Amino acid sequence: VIGYPTDTIYGIGCSIYNTEGIKKIRMLKKQNNNKPLSFICSDLKNISEYAYVSNYAYKTIKRLIPGGYTFILKATKLVPKIMLTKQKTVGIRVPNNKICLEMVKELGHPIITTSIFNSKDELFTNSEEVEEQFGKALDLIIDGGSIPAIHSTIVDFTDEVPVILRKGKGDISTLVVEE
Repeated sequence: VIGYPTDTIYGIGCSIYNTEGIKKIRMLKKQNNNKPLSFICSDLKNISEYAYVSNYAYKTIKRLIPGGYTFILKATKLVPKIMLTKQKTVGIRVPNNKICLEMVKELGHPIITTSIFNSKDELFTNSEEVEEQFGKALDLIIDGGSIPAIHSTIVDFTDEVPVILRKGKGDISTLVVEE
């Protein structure tokens, strides 16, 4: 389990196939198994291996990645059951951050991406903060410098018309959506 920067936050993650790592992440976040965890893919081709992508979603996502978005999509059978919601959906990101995209490419499959908070319920903005709170619990912390911590914009593509579930870093002005 590692701490690393994305384009929106410093978070923690591991391989989506590391069941023990996933359990450890849930424990560190004090999160139950029903709460979904998002993961990072390297590109649109990689997304389409792990999720069903409609033509409209494909064209839209292609315009938006890499960037500050999380896309909710129906999962394929490649996604481990421990990662699935009851609706069999997944949250997928392609951040505009070379560090995490290279990690996914080197690993050969997605890594979990989930936000962590300090004792004041604030997102982490640098690796030193992550080290201070989670250092002993993590196997590695990657320093990507300071980043302005802001959540990703969550866009649900499971229906014909996308729905904005959370406004964040990603610009929604070019999307035809329901809010």
